[in-house]
Amino acid sequence: MSPFLKILLIGSGGFTGAVLRYAMSGLVHRAFPAGNVFPAGTFFVNIAGCLAIGVLSGMADTRQLFSPELRLLVFIGLLGGFTTFSTFALESLYLLQERQFLYFGFNIIGQVVSGLIAVWIGYTLVK
Repeated sequence: MSPFLKILLIGSGGFTGAVLRYAMSGLVHRAFPAGNVFPAGTFFVNIAGCLAIGVLSGMADTRQLFSPELRLLVFIGLLGGFTTFSTFALESLYLLQERQFLYFGFNIIGQVVSGLIAVWIGYTLVK
């Protein structure tokens, strides 16, 4: 597969995923107006993305339904554009399934805590 085709597949999937995230998050915020207090749209998108990547990766692993091109389009592009939280959750599940408990804990705690610290540093730097 050519590098250009890989970029095209990931980019078109990412574009579609980002648009779907925007639309779905907006629908949820309108349906549950508590969005000013709790980010229901983001919460819903993250959980929907996790469910989707779980179903699709299970199908890919057990039924070999996905070609390498379709994996790039769907897993990296579409779901990556929709929410990277789903990838984070799937990779964490794989670590748990492989009984890599130390790496599992480091991945979960490390990404969440480091992410919060990085956001705080970035925000503080520009204030």
